[in-house]
Amino acid sequence: MPAAPASTTSQRLLALLSLMQTPRTWSAPTLAARLGVGERTVRRDVERLRELGYAVDTTRGPEGGYRLAAGEQLPPLLLDDEQAVAVAIALRTAAAAGAGIDEAADRALRTIGRLLPDRLARRVGRLEIGTASAGPAPAPVDPDVLLRLGEAIQQQVEIRFDYASPADEEARAGSPAAPAAQPGPARRAQPHHLLLRGGRWYLVAWAPERDD
Repeated sequence: MPAAPASTTSQRLLALLSLMQTPRTWSAPTLAARLGVGERTVRRDVERLRELGYAVDTTRGPEGGYRLAAGEQLPPLLLDDEQAVAVAIALRTAAAAGAGIDEAADRALRTIGRLLPDRLARRVGRLEIGTASAGPAPAPVDPDVLLRLGEAIQQQVEIRFDYASPADEEARAGSPAAPAAQPGPARRAQPHHLLLRGGRWYLVAWAPERDD
């Protein structure tokens, strides 16, 4: 069913962007019908989105059209109500991940909170999520390490890392004057999954040298 024509260019651009966030290729006639405008207006609006930093791919032919793609920079995002609430909840629980993103998550949550409509802001504001637990505090993890491991898993490449035994780490924790733990030999591993459990990150991997 065709949508009612947008009263302003900005409203029409938001409607166009909302449609194009669906992972599919949109033909100009289909977009024109959904927005209630002509195809020439659709082409101009696509160019406006590109000027705003959105990467819009164009394919030609009978099955051609427009498709939103990843660009070089992060453009403004458009979230529906459910997505906005999901992001807010995820940001509130970011501290439990122990990934060193607490401050960034708090800033992002404040940014989203200022933009949420009142009806959503009240829902999110009522949600109090406790992050304390009876177990140990989350072990801090460098987020860059998590990203690099994620890339290794996706690209199916082997990794190498040094390590210290838990006994050496506990000895140093109990006695600051204890000598620094000496890293063991470099371990080779074929990473498969990252797992967050109990505030700690685990890497599930195959060690070819140990066949385990």
